[in-house]
Amino acid sequence: MGAEVLEPAEAAADDVVLSWEGQDVLAVRLPQLSDSLEHILAALQRRHGMPLADLDRKAKQEVVRVLEARGAFSVRHGVETVAGALGVSRFTVYNYLNRENASKNA
Repeated sequence: MGAEVLEPAEAAADDVVLSWEGQDVLAVRLPQLSDSLEHILAALQRRHGMPLADLDRKAKQEVVRVLEARGAFSVRHGVETVAGALGVSRFTVYNYLNRENASKNA
């Protein structure tokens, strides 16, 4: 998901330092959640084998379901980012989300 491996001496407060037998051996810098959304979108595009904007409506709805399950819409500008990747409006993304939530409550 886009993590970066660093020398332990380069680790910042938010990085994860991994130790082996009491010695720091490496540090891992995890991506910001907004960066992760870009990685998730790229992975979904690879899985479908085409740009997400070229998918049919049903496939786009499935992408929105996957993204919602992964927390994509808790990211600032997540809806806008997803809408751009899918080639639809924010309103359409909200409709897909509302449709999914309605079917869960039925």
